[in-house]
Amino acid sequence: MKSTAAILLLLTPGFAATPCGSLTSLQLPSTSLSSMLVPAGEFKLSNGRSIPNLPAFCRIAGVIRPSSDSEIHFEVWLPADNWTGRFEGIANGGYAGSISTGALAAAINRGSAAAATDTGHMAAANDSTWALGHPQKVIDFGYRAIHLTAENAKALIAAFYGNGPRHSYFDGCSNGGRQALIEAQRYPGDYDGIVAGAPAYYWTHLLTGGAWLAQDLPTHPDQFIPPAKIAVLQNAVLAACDLLDGVRDGVLNDPTKCKFDPGTLLCKSGDAADCLTAPQVALVRHIYGGTRDSSGHLLLPGFYPGGESGPGGWTSWITGTQPGAAEGVIYGSGFYRNMVYEDANWPGEATRPWSIDAAIKAADSKLAATLNATANDLGSFQARGGKLILYHGWNDPAIPVQGTIDYYDSVNARMGAKKAESFTRLYIVPGMQHCAGGPGATSFDNMLPQIEKWVEDNQAPGAVIAARFNTDGNRSSGISRTRPLCAYPQSAQWDGKGNSDDAASFTCK
Repeated sequence: MKSTAAILLLLTPGFAATPCGSLTSLQLPSTSLSSMLVPAGEFKLSNGRSIPNLPAFCRIAGVIRPSSDSEIHFEVWLPADNWTGRFEGIANGGYAGSISTGALAAAINRGSAAAATDTGHMAAANDSTWALGHPQKVIDFGYRAIHLTAENAKALIAAFYGNGPRHSYFDGCSNGGRQALIEAQRYPGDYDGIVAGAPAYYWTHLLTGGAWLAQDLPTHPDQFIPPAKIAVLQNAVLAACDLLDGVRDGVLNDPTKCKFDPGTLLCKSGDAADCLTAPQVALVRHIYGGTRDSSGHLLLPGFYPGGESGPGGWTSWITGTQPGAAEGVIYGSGFYRNMVYEDANWPGEATRPWSIDAAIKAADSKLAATLNATANDLGSFQARGGKLILYHGWNDPAIPVQGTIDYYDSVNARMGAKKAESFTRLYIVPGMQHCAGGPGATSFDNMLPQIEKWVEDNQAPGAVIAARFNTDGNRSSGISRTRPLCAYPQSAQWDGKGNSDDAASFTCK
């Protein structure tokens, strides 16, 4: 029986310019490293969890300290054999705060080298307390950590394999979508192909929408809509608009065509379970209409009708099970408390009287340059051959899909439609909520295979087939419906004759 040392020696790839154990001697700016060769099989993590069925790989863990208050943890996993020449950058959701070992494992199972970072702090995804009094950590979270991680990963890949990656990809959703656009805008040389799902690119305005709810609902508790009434609202929306696309399937193919008025649910007198009170109608109109300043200027687009109810819907992100309990409120309050005002006692009239005009001015002036990814001139990324795919769900209750459409349109307007079409696409997914799930055909293996074909084979993506499973998200439950996802501004239209659960009965028009 071979010793552990002998097994690890056998795992050392012959093509490596630098053995795994020697990578710690690599001099990277402001970075310290540790490394280990991991045998194939089950990999046990320090938190007690384990990941089964992994190939042998070199695991590098590092810390980057670009400032005196920075501590950016990152990991790079390098397959010991059968490397495809690809490098994948792993994104973060929410306020980040952890390294996604699951995503790293998935990448090396595809034969890719991969890197992930906690962006400079360790915390739950909806926890922003780490930012209070730490402006350098906010910069690390905003853009510095993902870029420095990409640079270090490429250096380690080149040292280990003897050559750098042939193709580099970044794929993220939500804050990960914002990170993706940050990379395309600020660091166009980092990645060849970028996928940005439901990007939280207008961070200061998005989080102001949540902060508005944090201020409004506690002071107007009569506006609170309990979960049972959210279901009543969605049923009314579907009754009014589901058949606009010719198919009754519980999904609005294009919610922009739905002109539902929540006032039709106004209670005739008092309150009841099957209607909305006047304050509740007002809140729904605000959610549909978007967040505005005192002059009526739109700061954040509204959320489209059709995805109000169900797991991951409004109760999770907007209205909550009780006032102030929704995720959007938690994110928005934390943003202003810990990043904008840096006041642990906010909100409260005694510490910071609320004015949306003053709030958005403070957020934009202090943090837009650090956190927002709104630049629409992607000329440098396009010139070096970069490709970008954006996607978003029509029913996303966390980040308004209209914002992504507006950003895509601004890129087209800035660069010209022909040039923009040469390197970017947008897909809007009917019935999809935040990054995944929802009543539509929302399973499409993300967009990574599409961006790889575009970068490596110059095969521009067309319609992407999406599936809905009998049990949402459970592939083993069998497919109940398929639909094509069409490149915006096209949408899938039923031929009026074929099986409406079969993608073959739809065309992109």
